[in-house]
Amino acid sequence: MVYAFILFIVAGIAEIGGGYLIWLWLREGKPFYWGLTGGCALALYGNCRYFSSRVYAAYGGVFIVFSVLWSWGIDKKTPDLYDWIGAGICLLGVSVMLFAPRQ
Repeated sequence: MVYAFILFIVAGIAEIGGGYLIWLWLREGKPFYWGLTGGCALALYGNCRYFSSRVYAAYGGVFIVFSVLWSWGIDKKTPDLYDWIGAGICLLGVSVMLFAPRQ
């Protein structure tokens, strides 16, 4: 489970951070290397799928939680009760996928 958790963290930062850097480059006029760094981060995210298809599928729920936290920490938009409830439901779904007994 430690491996899955680390993969979730790496994928979340690479996907959300990479997209954010490209957005800053294109929309906010940041230097070209911001976009290039964002593209490299997105390439790293794309390679995370290689390591585990089930972990990658469950990551969809974790992505939602990361997005809420990113919005709160970086964009300073405080999540409301419904954001947290939705994020909790997503984590519940991820838990079912990862912890279900399998043969």
